[in-house]
Amino acid sequence: MKLYRSTNYPTRWYAFGPEIGWVMFPAEAGGWEKRQPARALDPLDVREVPLRLAFNTGILDTHTPAEAALDVPFPEAA
Repeated sequence: MKLYRSTNYPTRWYAFGPEIGWVMFPAEAGGWEKRQPARALDPLDVREVPLRLAFNTGILDTHTPAEAALDVPFPEAA
């Protein structure tokens, strides 16, 4: 699953996954439970962000530890 933010709707998260398609949900604690199909989504207005940014919404509860590990950035070389 991938997480996105919209420049037009900063109070919402957008997510895409092969099993769920595009969904939107409030950027608030427990917001994942309020998800609904995303409509009228302009791909030019969304940017992918790390999944961990939505940690308090409940979206991370739907992933395995292996998927969460893939979302951790590697440290930059000095």
